[in-house]
Amino acid sequence: MIPTLREFLAIDLAAIITACLCALACAIVGNFLVLRRQSLLGDSIAHSVLPGLAAAFLIVGSRGSVPMFVGALIAGVLSAILSEGLRRFARVEAGAAMGVIFSAMFALGVLLMSLPRMRSVDLDADCVLNGVLETVIWTADASRGTRVPAVWSDLLDPGVLAGAPSQLLTALVVCGVVIMVVLAVFKELTLASFDSALAGALGFRPWLLHTVLVVLAAAASVASFEVVGSILVIAMLICPAATARMCTSRLRTQIALSGVFAILSVLIGYLLAGFGPMLLGYHSLALSASGMIAVAAGALLTGAIIFSPSHGLLARRIRTLRLSVAIAREDLLAMLYRVEESGDARSLTLHHARLALGGGLTTKLAIRGAIRRDQATTTPGGLALTDSGRAAARALVRTHRLWETYLVKELGLRPDHVHRSAMELEHHTTSAMADTLASIVPSTTADPHGRPIPGDRPRGNPPE
Repeated sequence: MIPTLREFLAIDLAAIITACLCALACAIVGNFLVLRRQSLLGDSIAHSVLPGLAAAFLIVGSRGSVPMFVGALIAGVLSAILSEGLRRFARVEAGAAMGVIFSAMFALGVLLMSLPRMRSVDLDADCVLNGVLETVIWTADASRGTRVPAVWSDLLDPGVLAGAPSQLLTALVVCGVVIMVVLAVFKELTLASFDSALAGALGFRPWLLHTVLVVLAAAASVASFEVVGSILVIAMLICPAATARMCTSRLRTQIALSGVFAILSVLIGYLLAGFGPMLLGYHSLALSASGMIAVAAGALLTGAIIFSPSHGLLARRIRTLRLSVAIAREDLLAMLYRVEESGDARSLTLHHARLALGGGLTTKLAIRGAIRRDQATTTPGGLALTDSGRAAARALVRTHRLWETYLVKELGLRPDHVHRSAMELEHHTTSAMADTLASIVPSTTADPHGRPIPGDRPRGNPPE
């Protein structure tokens, strides 16, 4: 059933805003964790908060949001600092150090939870591990004069805002603090993330910047526990940042995109959790919102891995195919030039051209490309060069034979060992590089095999 506006504002809006704020805070911090190759730091913090929660209850005696948040934050920061100290001073590998510390902290939390005083405390899996986003709702309290919103304009009413869930306020404060701190030390964090040694040499104190990042990661993680839980928070820390990293190589753009992907994960995940089963005919079934948000974040990352225009698998495959086709087309032109140069009256047939180039899709595209670019043409006997193709082929052969001469005369390689290297180098040599190469090798008109080196002629221009 589609909710009414009143139901949406009272039940869903607070949960969506809280989830977006938490996801945005996690995504901003996650960018620097990804750059520093410390993605598991969030997982370490997530496993280490249990003793902080238990200790907070033992000290305060209640499950209030503030003491629980402070206790979890202290435990998360402490675990991260201990992991870094173990790595630096005991010279333990970073992953092993985090594994040791968060396992020990989690074990300490289990021991504290087993104390007689803690057995009556409701710190179950839904509270800490899985998240309970569905409980983040607007409430009305007549004694406090608060009420739930019924229309959009009610969101400007102080009485309505006073009834906002404490989780939303916590997420708003944490997100604001994360944004302000990152803006304040953005240059220093960026430098330390890419080159901590240089940051230290410039006097920026990398250990202090690492501590700041740890505190921000701990605050974002703890604030997100009731949204996606302490286990799934790693998805919100890493997936949006990794997705953005697949789409750009500029840090500022990456951070902006990670925020967009984080919010998209929340909106898609929340909608699918509530209405996905309904679309499949299960009207009485609803999925976990926190779990579906993490799934949506993972799906966006998967899509970026495949379809990203800069680093995606599909884009890289297309670039590789284009390069392979370009090389095969140049090899075809060089072969046709050598056939003409030999004075053989027979032309290169299509069948022999395909066999020489290896066959397959790359060969077909190379031959079609040469014909389409007017570099080659079909004849009754097979393939032949056009004027523009002959000029391009002449430049390629010239470059190839200059490289062979250079490798033999200057580097002392044997003439029968230079052909393959020259074939690889000729495809990456520009006209200016070929002219420089010609000025380096000794003045000669023939390559080491006695074949003439074509004269200097700009690549792509037809001969006179």
